[in-house]
Amino acid sequence: MLTKAQIRFCLDEMEKMFPDAQCELNHKNPFELVIAVLLSAQCTDALVNKVTADLFKKYQVPEDYLAVTLEELQQDIRSIGLYRNKAKNIRKLCQMLIDDYGGEVPSSKEELMKLAGVGRKTANVVASVAFNEPAIAVDTHVERVSKRLAFCRWKDSVLEVEETLMKKVPKEEWSATHHRMIFFGRYHCKARNPNCPECPLLEVCREGRKRMKKVQE
Repeated sequence: MLTKAQIRFCLDEMEKMFPDAQCELNHKNPFELVIAVLLSAQCTDALVNKVTADLFKKYQVPEDYLAVTLEELQQDIRSIGLYRNKAKNIRKLCQMLIDDYGGEVPSSKEELMKLAGVGRKTANVVASVAFNEPAIAVDTHVERVSKRLAFCRWKDSVLEVEETLMKKVPKEEWSATHHRMIFFGRYHCKARNPNCPECPLLEVCREGRKRMKKVQE
């Protein structure tokens, strides 16, 4: 596991690499963000943005998603994985927003997690991006980077990764660190082909050193 000094080094280097890292899902308000994050499960942000370019013109408030049939909504998001289930959850979520929250997206993680299709990761993203609440949402990139760098253990669950990062990263840096880790994992420390030879974190990365040793053998 990394020391405090090594973690600080990693955070600083990631900031240098990706100083402007931010949410890449296109949205104009918290409601669009909730829909976009829900659609992004097991799907790329690029594809979601392609679909929501038209979707958000057609559907602007929760009532709009309930004014069409489930089948019509499914057709509108058909190119996205798990579209049938996501369409059902979007309609349930919109009904809950109307019934329980006056049509507005709640700002707290606890209330967000009550919405259909909204898990802990989605709630963290929305609270952080839309409402500036400190949060670390653990997606596949954040989990992979955290484990490769030994911020946490290989066997840790997603929740354990989140809790460990919350302990080891200063609270005021949670949201920025979440975005920088995503960019680092998406564009540099990729799942299949991490760029270890040119990585500024190689000296403290257990996984990177193992990979480089294999290459040299």
